Amino acid sequence: MKSYANKWTDFPDYIIGITNEIWESRGIETLNRYYASDIPVRSPMGIQIGNEAVKASTMATINEFPDRQLFADDVIWSDDAEHGHLSSHRLITQATHARDGQFGPATYKKWCVRVIADCAAKGETIYDEWLVRDYGGIVRQMGLDPATFAAQLIENEGGPDKATAVFLPENDVDGGYHGRGNDNPWGQKYADILQRIMDQDFNHIFEAYDRAIAGEYAGGQTTLGRDDSVAFWLGLRSSFPNAEFKIHHQIGMDADMLSPRAAIRWSLDGTHDGWGSFGAPTGKRVHVFGMCHAEFGPWGLRRECALYDEIAIWKQILMDPAS
Repeated sequence: MKSYANKWTDFPDYIIGITNEIWESRGIETLNRYYASDIPVRSPMGIQIGNEAVKASTMATINEFPDRQLFADDVIWSDDAEHGHLSSHRLITQATHARDGQFGPATYKKWCVRVIADCAAKGETIYDEWLVRDYGGIVRQMGLDPATFAAQLIENEGGPDKATAVFLPENDVDGGYHGRGNDNPWGQKYADILQRIMDQDFNHIFEAYDRAIAGEYAGGQTTLGRDDSVAFWLGLRSSFPNAEFKIHHQIGMDADMLSPRAAIRWSLDGTHDGWGSFGAPTGKRVHVFGMCHAEFGPWGLRRECALYDEIAIWKQILMDPAS
């Protein structure tokens, strides 16, 4: 941790601190120090390459949502001798849609959603990043339908042939981080739970989750109890019943005065060939870019934050010419 000692207490303090500097203190220029010039930032909506692109999108977001706040909920992290630190930073972010922008004319509506960002860092420089914002939750809280919003976004970008491509694994780039997290047992425990769910063993939720499980799910959902957790995961998996599930990164932790916890980055890759959270099957190719955090207690998994981007999924369904 010596590389963070001059200004930051430790790595989580660095991650939380620079997030505040960049967004709430309006320190856009600090990205010149904290982000590598050629950093790839992946989200379900696509890949931004380079710090200049990150600065431009950050300014656009601040302009559209000038009162946006980002509250650090947790930083789950690992340390790799070769690749440096990897932080999985969970945030609660809220704002008012006060100016015109990518979400259309200002509505003055308030929203509050979750975000998870995985950042790879060496020294005080972030050089690789993966990010899921709950865009579906934002859109819903502004009174819009995600599918309708995605269709309008495609039209605004010039139609299916010209609209900006979403993230697909075949278009990924190598940002330099090749770590897989750590071998902590809590990370493996959560990975095993997700694997069983994706293997369609939804009854396992009743075995592995606390009866009072608090869920924070894509679409701005805040839930209580196992039935709601089953509904969330079943709705996703039933939309893509034959899609391939992969875990790309997992971290487990049991420290920092918090419950044992885990962070998983995962994907589903396949076709929209089932009825579920995304309506009637269309046969379209879809890649789901997902990130999750979990906390465990004496009666099982007691808190879960599971995010994917509904808008990116609808955009794929509506843009893909396949039938």
